[in-house]
Amino acid sequence: MSLILDHVNYVYGEDTALAVHALKDVNLVIPDGQFIGLIGHTGSGKSTLVQHLNGLIKPTSGAIYYNGEDIHEKDYDKKKLRSKVGLVFQYPEHQLFEIDVFKDVCFGPKNLGLSQKEAELRAYAALKQVGIEDEYFYQSPFDLSGGQKRRVAIAGVLAMKPEILVLDEPTAGLDPKGRDEILDQIAKLKEETGITVILVSHSMEDVAKYVERIIVMNHGSVLYDDAPKEVFRHYKELEQVGLAAPQVTYIMQALAKKGMPVDTSATTVEEAVQEILRKMPQKKILKEKA
Repeated sequence: MSLILDHVNYVYGEDTALAVHALKDVNLVIPDGQFIGLIGHTGSGKSTLVQHLNGLIKPTSGAIYYNGEDIHEKDYDKKKLRSKVGLVFQYPEHQLFEIDVFKDVCFGPKNLGLSQKEAELRAYAALKQVGIEDEYFYQSPFDLSGGQKRRVAIAGVLAMKPEILVLDEPTAGLDPKGRDEILDQIAKLKEETGITVILVSHSMEDVAKYVERIIVMNHGSVLYDDAPKEVFRHYKELEQVGLAAPQVTYIMQALAKKGMPVDTSATTVEEAVQEILRKMPQKKILKEKA
């Protein structure tokens, strides 16, 4: 059970003078249950890539397989695919359209052919999963805050019970508290359900904190595909393609250059604190405590 991209290429405006090669020979295997970060500079191909995952865009060449089936075969059920590979767009307004929150989240399950009762049960469960209180159920989704709109958009996808949840910049424009709340909720959901999560983000701190695998896109190609610690070891190469490592990486590198024998692979604040405490002389620690 997996999603496979096999030599996928995509060209915008093919056979025109303005043709743009957005994806170049992309090969990826996305197994069940991973939390994946997808990063890259603006124009690197991230959004084009995620729109291929549930068949919104057809590759110019190459193939995409979901659970062993080519999703662009003539008789393949794209409707079923989109219930299993759920995409949450960067701007929630692009997915919200009903007169109230509850009807909006019911839309997906009803579109799958479920009964009204089953659709409502799924909608209720999904809204609770993302932390939306009952008092907001019958408000217009357009009257909600930015963070609440994103939660409702995510709930609308979750109500279809997808196996893969793709989130395109879900925290864009949110303050730090709102960003943490959204991502903590997604991490909790991932832990409870085992769902595969693909997080597209410009925040290296968020990616380092939550994901177990990072795919780095650069000019339509996969530059790196590895665990966060391994990817961020290449922080100088990332800088050359318009990216960066988490701030913690730079702090640890600076400490190492100053002579502290720390492991520079720490990518989160918690890891950095533990590493610094391990390497600080015990006498100094005891003196500071006294």
